[in-house]
Amino acid sequence: MIRSLYTRVVLIFLVSVIGGTLLSFFISTWLFKEKLHENMQLPLLYFGQDVARVYETLPLKEADKFVSEMSQLHSYHIRIYDETGQFQSYGSLNGHTPAAVTMEQVRQVLAGEVVHVNRTGLATTLLGLSFSTETGTKAMFIEPIDLPSASFITKWIWNFTIYSLTAGSLVILGAAIFLVKPIQKLTKATKRIAGGDFDVKLNIKQKGELGTLARSFEDMTHDLQQLEQMRRDFVSNVSHEIQSPLTSISGYAMALKKVNLAESERSRYLDIIIAEADRMSKMSDSLLKLSLLESQSQQLRLDTFSLDEQIRRVIVAIQPQWSARNIRFELDLKTVQVKADFDLLSQVWTNIIGNSIKFSKNDSVIRISLMQDAKNATVHISDTGIGISLEDQQRIFERFFKADRSHSRKYGGSGMGLAIVKQIISLHQGDIRVESELGKGTTFMVTLPITTPSPTG
Repeated sequence: MIRSLYTRVVLIFLVSVIGGTLLSFFISTWLFKEKLHENMQLPLLYFGQDVARVYETLPLKEADKFVSEMSQLHSYHIRIYDETGQFQSYGSLNGHTPAAVTMEQVRQVLAGEVVHVNRTGLATTLLGLSFSTETGTKAMFIEPIDLPSASFITKWIWNFTIYSLTAGSLVILGAAIFLVKPIQKLTKATKRIAGGDFDVKLNIKQKGELGTLARSFEDMTHDLQQLEQMRRDFVSNVSHEIQSPLTSISGYAMALKKVNLAESERSRYLDIIIAEADRMSKMSDSLLKLSLLESQSQQLRLDTFSLDEQIRRVIVAIQPQWSARNIRFELDLKTVQVKADFDLLSQVWTNIIGNSIKFSKNDSVIRISLMQDAKNATVHISDTGIGISLEDQQRIFERFFKADRSHSRKYGGSGMGLAIVKQIISLHQGDIRVESELGKGTTFMVTLPITTPSPTG
């Protein structure tokens, strides 16, 4: 099997052109054979009729002299037979071998028939006509000498075909190089990508399908490069987040091996180990949850419920978090019915409101409003906490990202909550935005369609 695209393009061209040319030649020859035959014998017939009129008009001697001096004899050879089979020829053969004439053919012509002898399949090579003279009826046989024969025409057609195929092949060789070169670049680029090198530039200027393919390939390469960077960042973040609790667990576990360790210290070390193990467990659960959401393995279980009632229930469920710090809520919740996944949306409000509580000051207020228009429901959750810088607002929905790293130990968390929130809202075909100012608080704005279309496979 031929693997080279260049060779295949050239061979396909040659086979197509040669096959098409031959097929067209044979079909046209078959369709127009009679027409060709007729067109090629007409000049011979007309010339023979002219000669016959000369003999029928002039006396025999004058006619013989006139015919012997005709300029057409450079192209035709004439033989005139009498009833005995004797003949008189006119014109030079120039090395041409005359066609044989039988007495049967002579008798047919003398009887008034027109005889055509066709030896090549296309052209008449011998024409027999009768005419009357003062000495009786004569049989005249004319054959062309310099007119193109069928073999010459066939040879000419074959030569033309060969030359045209040769010229066409040279053109297609150059065109194929132009055609195949971008594909060769794509092949080399694919091998580089397979080896992990995503910094690939094709520099293909062509338009059309190949140009579109090249630009799509470059876009794919750019996306793969971003994915690879995300993968590296993810591995780095996971390693960093896991290393911290593992170090604590390992260190305090070794400390527990001390024989003279006080019971209070032992209990404190155990509490730390349990807390760090719980932290790792929550991180693992968050990673699994986010992985399911991003792979779209999570199927939405759509129900119609009251969104305002759901938000109230979430606030009540996390009361220990805000009541201990004397944080109050101001609610402006319109009655809104939505069709969505109840459990997933409950996690959205738990994460966002939990963050507002975590980063708010004691004795502060968190304001939550719910509004509705013709198509969407919009939830605003505002706090007066530490706020988020403009730079960090662009990244807060990335996994493991923590807006205020200087407070990461104080506030805890793995940086996965808002990434999960973003994915859940995207699955519901909604949108989430943030407005914040350092030291003045943060507002999250969540927009959800009232009726979420069922996911299509």
